[in-house]
Amino acid sequence: MAVLKHLFASLLLFLLASSSTIAISDAPFMVAHKKVSVTRLKSGADQVSVAINIYNEGSATAYDVSLTDDSWSKDVFDVVSGTTSNTWERLDAGSTVSHTFVLESKVKGMFYGAPALIKFRVPTKAALQEAYSTPILPIDILADRAPEKKLEFAKKLLAKYGPLLSVLSSLGCSYI
Repeated sequence: MAVLKHLFASLLLFLLASSSTIAISDAPFMVAHKKVSVTRLKSGADQVSVAINIYNEGSATAYDVSLTDDSWSKDVFDVVSGTTSNTWERLDAGSTVSHTFVLESKVKGMFYGAPALIKFRVPTKAALQEAYSTPILPIDILADRAPEKKLEFAKKLLAKYGPLLSVLSSLGCSYI
């Protein structure tokens, strides 16, 4: 009898766990990746390009998807192109959307950006769901950088393969 109760309890626990897994798997699952690149302009300012990719890795469509990236202070950055937020009517299961914008820096120093916020609606739930993008590494804005050496790569190649090149050219001349 005790074995039967244990078996029944295990079966009930298994059914509860599998039904909750089935319920969870029939929903959108948002994954967002935020990446940033910094470019020094000839004017001396730094231009920050931000790209955020949102992936719906779930098995259901997400509706009323909104992206907000408020970590870029207006005291530190000017928006050059695009906006720091965007909306999409829907994001189907297995789909991806991307959003980009460009900023220009005003202030020198380290910048620590927060993850972007993604909100979306699931038809089976009344409340909006939230997801966050990956964080970015700290950015050193307007950092003092060493002057760019344009011929550095060519010098390294010549230093590494120069003797071989001279031997091959002398062998080639001796056969002519």
